[in-house]
Amino acid sequence: QVQLVESGGGLVQAGGSLRLSCTASGTIFSVNTMGWYRQAPGKQRELVAGITGGGSRDYADSVKGRFTISRDNAKNTVYLQMNSLKPEDTAVYYCNANVRISTTFGRYDYWGQGTQVTVSS
Repeated sequence: QVQLVESGGGLVQAGGSLRLSCTASGTIFSVNTMGWYRQAPGKQRELVAGITGGGSRDYADSVKGRFTISRDNAKNTVYLQMNSLKPEDTAVYYCNANVRISTTFGRYDYWGQGTQVTVSS
């Protein structure tokens, strides 16, 4: 089984910064794409940023220039540096990882439990 554990959420004033971390552990052969999603109250979950195993990055238009995604492949860890935070960034942030647990199994998506980010105006 694979577990994703997130950390780094919290309360911050508008214009401030937070750094989220997420580590995948368990039975892992390889970790492919990792990413961060968020879900605000009454809204659908949306992709914030993703990063492939080779380091290619993708961002939602709303966070480009403010958020940076990175990863440490040796630690199966993905980070999200969030700068210039806005009240509209308030949401529960979820880590996602596409994982292969062995050479005989396919790839599956796993999710973290979510971490709350609240930006006050």
